[in-house]
Amino acid sequence: MLGLARSALRVLPVPVRREGRHLLNRVGLWWDRAAGRTTVRRPPAEFVTGIGGGWEVGDAFLRHFRNLADLKPGEAVLDAGCGVGRMAVPLIPYLGPAGRYEGFDIIRDYVRWCRRAITPRWPNFRFTHADIFNREYNPRGPVRAGEYRFPYPGGSFDFAFLTSVFTHLMPPDAAHYLAEVGRVLKPGGRALATFFLLNGESNRLVDAGRGRFTLFPAEGVYRVHRRDIPEACIALDEGFVEGAIRAAGLTLDRPVRYGDWCGRPDGYDFQDILILRKR
Repeated sequence: MLGLARSALRVLPVPVRREGRHLLNRVGLWWDRAAGRTTVRRPPAEFVTGIGGGWEVGDAFLRHFRNLADLKPGEAVLDAGCGVGRMAVPLIPYLGPAGRYEGFDIIRDYVRWCRRAITPRWPNFRFTHADIFNREYNPRGPVRAGEYRFPYPGGSFDFAFLTSVFTHLMPPDAAHYLAEVGRVLKPGGRALATFFLLNGESNRLVDAGRGRFTLFPAEGVYRVHRRDIPEACIALDEGFVEGAIRAAGLTLDRPVRYGDWCGRPDGYDFQDILILRKR
């Protein structure tokens, strides 16, 4: 029934479609709670498309969290750029009731969906809207990324992760986010972050047309896929990133797990994965 209603919405004007989707989502979530459903309803298709990749990516990253960053049940976790809960959902049974999850995202509809679909049944999973300006994802946001203070006290988390976040941040903003990660981690805390890192190998491969996408020539310590909207896709110089990590009071675990985004034949994943630790 809900599927038929969603199909009928497609012929309506955009504002009406948007409000109709919100109403149908609320009805579906109410029905789940009334029926005692113990799994999380899949978000609307347009939300999943908007975050890029498939919903199953969350399961793959839970393995990365465990195998690369030694994530343990019961720990306090920060998800910066939580989207529609793709990473949060597989963490629910893994962290358990003793664990704590905080996520924030710049897209209000995604946060609203997570608050309705996840938090009522798992109150240790909380979501915050961060109204940060981004030309690609939140062009009306009043707060600049380089000025945003993560809304948590210092030393709050055992583990933080930022997946496909630094790939949409300009260099000064990326350095600021790394500093905030360093601030909110507990001493000895870990972080997993993904990047498109520019080094000799990745630059050569991209310039030879081997990459998954094109990049304009370097502008200082970064390259972009679109000059009109740089935040759509940003690759950062590896040396710049390493310096920002040190300035944030973090250390970088070796080796870096380089991805295949640039055409590297033996990439560990799509993006480059870095494991960081607070000194």
